[in-house]
Amino acid sequence: MDGLLPVDEKTALLFHGQPPLNLTVDKFKELIGGGKYHQYLNYFYGITVEEALILAVQEEVRKERRTSGYSNREHDVVSEVYRRIYGATKPVLLKRFRREKGYPYLKSISLTELKEFTYWLFKYRLKQCDKARIASDTKKALQQLNINGYPRGLVTDESPEAS
Repeated sequence: MDGLLPVDEKTALLFHGQPPLNLTVDKFKELIGGGKYHQYLNYFYGITVEEALILAVQEEVRKERRTSGYSNREHDVVSEVYRRIYGATKPVLLKRFRREKGYPYLKSISLTELKEFTYWLFKYRLKQCDKARIASDTKKALQQLNINGYPRGLVTDESPEAS
């Protein structure tokens, strides 16, 4: 990217997720093509939104435990978060994921495998939950992204002239 963008625009893109252009959804789709747009949405909802859902529920669990006087040990919190969202603990789900994918059972997980596991969790949740719960969880995750200042991304529903 060196030389293609001014330094301030490059910094804004890399560190704040702010693209140099505001594009409508239709223009963005047109520029990258339908297939890549579908992949973009899969990544956004399957990984970014799923991570935000986990974070939102984690904050709920911590708050409940604080107000009730329970321990906020990280292991206990994480176990409760995964039980609430997916009906099983993270180690149980990770074992299922690795068995399904034919991956070795390691004590650690790479960033790539973690992203793949997160996408697998998203698909698992879609299969296990009713539509109302999926919609509610997605709304909660999108609100979490908004609260944490997640940038609007590359696309907007507004035309560039309206901005």
